[in-house]
Amino acid sequence: MAQDWRHQLGRRGEEEACRFLRARGYRILERNVRFPWGEIDFVARHGDDLVFGEVKSRCSTDYGRPSEAVNRAKQRQLSRLAVAYLSTRRLGEVNCRFDVVEVTFSPRGKVQHIEVIEDAFEYLE
Repeated sequence: MAQDWRHQLGRRGEEEACRFLRARGYRILERNVRFPWGEIDFVARHGDDLVFGEVKSRCSTDYGRPSEAVNRAKQRQLSRLAVAYLSTRRLGEVNCRFDVVEVTFSPRGKVQHIEVIEDAFEYLE
């Protein structure tokens, strides 16, 4: 039951994140891009960059900010996924970056806060 609740929270966070990003000029190209070893939450264009995005949703910050879950291991996994994406789509040399979107909901389920950390791997852990 808890797993289902977390899955719903994650999907809702992704919806809210994409809506927020579109309003800020991102063009969402794909969502939930799956590979055998993981998933990219979204791929977007923002300016000249191809953005690989990770969305982290929480109901509170009691245990830290959502972005803190994107540790070195998760960053390595996302990097491998991005390489696979570029290869399978035959995109060649393009400007890429990794953004993390934090979505925090109130106890009543309303969006409390959304923040985009552009080029997140430069700032996280």
